[in-house]
Amino acid sequence: MLTQLFPKSFDRFRSLPLVGPIADDFATWLLQQGYQQSSARLQLRAVVRIDGELRKRGLLRLEELTHEKLLSCSPANSQDDRILAGTVHALERFLEGRKLLPQTPAAPPTPLSTLVAAYAEFLRGVRAFAPSTIREHVRTASQFLEHVAYESLPSWLARLSPNDVELFVRSVAERYSRGSLQHVVAHLRGFLRFLTTKGLVPGGLDSQIDTPRLYRFEQLPRALSWETVRAFLHSIDRTKPLGLRDHTMFFLMATYGLRPCEIVALTLEDIHWRQGWFQVSQRKTGSTLSLPLTDAVGSVLLHYLRQGRPSSPRRELFLRARAPVGPLKPTAVTGAFHAWSRRSGLDIPFQGSHCLRHSYAIHLLRRGTSLKTIGDLLGHRTAESTCAYLRLAVEDLRDVALPVPQENLNHHNQEVHP
Repeated sequence: MLTQLFPKSFDRFRSLPLVGPIADDFATWLLQQGYQQSSARLQLRAVVRIDGELRKRGLLRLEELTHEKLLSCSPANSQDDRILAGTVHALERFLEGRKLLPQTPAAPPTPLSTLVAAYAEFLRGVRAFAPSTIREHVRTASQFLEHVAYESLPSWLARLSPNDVELFVRSVAERYSRGSLQHVVAHLRGFLRFLTTKGLVPGGLDSQIDTPRLYRFEQLPRALSWETVRAFLHSIDRTKPLGLRDHTMFFLMATYGLRPCEIVALTLEDIHWRQGWFQVSQRKTGSTLSLPLTDAVGSVLLHYLRQGRPSSPRRELFLRARAPVGPLKPTAVTGAFHAWSRRSGLDIPFQGSHCLRHSYAIHLLRRGTSLKTIGDLLGHRTAESTCAYLRLAVEDLRDVALPVPQENLNHHNQEVHP
């Protein structure tokens, strides 16, 4: 690969004392990761600098290289030399994949990490929580233990008081909304119950935490008009791979009401072209949803796969547009929605792409689709979840109101106009 990137000077890289033996393999790896040839050339030139810096520090063989020595070649501020900083991290990933860097020894367990790990195992084995839910509970538990200085004084838990718990809730309440704070309080209650079963805290603390009051159906689902959804999809620039990828993602969300986590979890094997359907793994419910593959969606997907998806052995349907090529995260879908909605110039007051799911539900409701069908398409477990969208069908709700009796109306007019 070096001969392709540097036809006249490839020997310069192969003759490097430390990195020379792996230079050609590293060049091939860069292109496989989705780097453009121009970017690969820049990184290989930076490898020459890294090789020289490592030799200045006394390295004689590549086998002596460690994570710390390699990272020391990166600038203190990555913005001072972004190419060098990026090359150091790319070279680190490459060497790790080839088992050419010694494994960093795990940090010795601390009282806090030991207790948090035990709680995570309890949530996984006893409560059977999903990994994402476990991460949220563990995050709150870690914050609470840090707040009470458990690391330096583990015995403090035995003297824990309701006032200590309240002080923690007050500290986190400054940066959370009422809805988010309610989740934090629920996490904290569960953790305190776990500590009680272990005999680490006094009993009953979990029942003494006050929680923000939230009223049922307090907020309306965030939905756009269907005309706005169509205009938003039309505004995305599909002449470039990035726009083509994002348009395909949002087209699927608007057509089927998919969540961002469901979009990024789609794989090439999930699409059954000949049978005319595809499957969605629902992270929230843990079930699998089978949906029909319409002609319009099939055409959009086919165009994306031929023109927009980067060449990669990975099986995820949607991949990062920038190197290194890899799967997307749900936050990337939200970020893309925010960027395209801002460029569209449309009146879209919502920051998150989840509003497309709500818009899809309201669109079906106004077309006369039954609540049971909508719930099945959205993957709802109960009809109560689907009924929340009824509050947005304002015009339909007008027909539900009973007419005012004429005699009462005449009586009211006489009182107003004596």
